[in-house]
Amino acid sequence: MAKGKTTEIIEVSEIQQEEAIFHILGATPMIMNRFSFKARQELLIPKGKQSRATLESKMKHDPLAEFRGALYLNRDKNSYTRFHIPNSAFHRAIAAAGSDMPGAAKAQLNRLASIVDLSIDLYGVPNLFMSMVRNSDMNRTPDVRTRPIFPEWACTVTVRYTLPNITRRTITNLFTGAGSIIGIGDWRPQKGGTHGRFLIVSDKDPRFLKIVKEQGRKAQQAAYDQPVMFDEDTEELMAWFEQEVMRRERTSESSKPVKNGKAKKSNVVELNA
Repeated sequence: MAKGKTTEIIEVSEIQQEEAIFHILGATPMIMNRFSFKARQELLIPKGKQSRATLESKMKHDPLAEFRGALYLNRDKNSYTRFHIPNSAFHRAIAAAGSDMPGAAKAQLNRLASIVDLSIDLYGVPNLFMSMVRNSDMNRTPDVRTRPIFPEWACTVTVRYTLPNITRRTITNLFTGAGSIIGIGDWRPQKGGTHGRFLIVSDKDPRFLKIVKEQGRKAQQAAYDQPVMFDEDTEELMAWFEQEVMRRERTSESSKPVKNGKAKKSNVVELNA
């Protein structure tokens, strides 16, 4: 007689997820670096080889245009802030923190934890920051980079995590670790810098509430239109640039009036690009 056949039944437990809301307060200034629209246009349709005379007739940099192009803008005019942070910044920070802390693997965290918000409203007023960098070519050619820097910043992030693999305590510890050893933005601790560190605070923390109240969309739009220089070096370099534009009778966004504000002392050293 033929042996009886048995049917194997596969049972899969229902996936359970929870969400946690974290209020973020910047511990160190954050440097934002969005891939500029102009650079994306040139990747889509390259300009082709240009003559030396054409290259010499153009300015290599336009600081104000580069400052504005490096910001992530909120297109919705009804949003509370003018700028936002992509959710991938915090997602990568959590996963990277997991690889440096015992108890979780980076690949697992990428699957088991995610940021709910597609874009995260950022509170904080950006300054225009210019610094010497070295390019990634063979000769490590020096260059000047202009970026927006947020001396003070805050935001609220919602994280969705899968139970029982990750608990609320675990995700809190990961987020705390990400703020301390990973950070977000340019020259963050993960890349050997000191910027973009953050703290987890209460929604009633007076420092958090002050930034949310005073550094929202209206103040950000004013800084976008007429930015303040971040430090004395930036202020001097920008003043020289504007003089050169006038002397050479050229035009640029940076030739427009720039708000004069008291320069802040910088704790920034040269960036390594």
